[in-house]
Amino acid sequence: MTPHDLHAYLQRLGENTPPPPTLATLARLQQRHNATFPFETLTTLLRDAVAIDLPSVAHKVLGEGRGGYCYELNGLFLALLQHLGFEARALAARVVMDASDTSPTARTHMLVLVVIDGVSYSVDVGFGGNTPTGPLRLDQRFPQATPHERYRLDRHADTYLLQVEVGGEWRPLYRFDLQVQEAVDHVVGNWYVCTHPASSFPGQLRAALAGSGWRRTIGAASYAVHRIGQPSERRALVDVDDVLQVLREDFGITPPPHPRLREAIAAWLRGAA
Repeated sequence: MTPHDLHAYLQRLGENTPPPPTLATLARLQQRHNATFPFETLTTLLRDAVAIDLPSVAHKVLGEGRGGYCYELNGLFLALLQHLGFEARALAARVVMDASDTSPTARTHMLVLVVIDGVSYSVDVGFGGNTPTGPLRLDQRFPQATPHERYRLDRHADTYLLQVEVGGEWRPLYRFDLQVQEAVDHVVGNWYVCTHPASSFPGQLRAALAGSGWRRTIGAASYAVHRIGQPSERRALVDVDDVLQVLREDFGITPPPHPRLREAIAAWLRGAA
């Protein structure tokens, strides 16, 4: 990450100077990141390959007014944490949310392990509408509060299961262990997510942003606002212009000037109808 990118990144997160590598800093940056940089899949909607090298991600997110998904957002956040002096490295998870059977899923989600004063935390800024908005201690089995929902980490041998509490029920999200991940591991996982016929991402549009007391999501041709302690508000997205307006005004996304974008959005809306 170039000094210019680092400065721009910190400015977007409300930091005028590099903050110290403390737990308070980590919690603040994670919460602000989830409120500033949206999870979005416009690239996979277009069925294009997703570039996850750091220069490409920094240009897309910091320079083009875009967001990204786990390999992009968590990859960029990991680079920032390492620049700030945090002891941090990447992990890989198997998504089990909405799994229809018990067959193992592939390691297709990237998250971050951070160690502060000997205590390990899982950190994630790229899991869409269920992204944790605060660090989670790996050594605690009881529910942990974040600025939004409560989360719980159940451990079985060397594997952790992340769950989120929604409507009084605990829902599984993903399983992970502490196996060291090399850069090529994420290249393989990312290639599967954005190109494999069995992946749920190609041709689909998803977006999420989590601000103070609310989450906004796009999925299944609908736009939803979830406020803490209140019923969710959901409405259908009626046409391409409606989708583009919501992306711009409610998620802060600058849609790419791609010649097939409107066509891809229209096909997604038809497929979800």
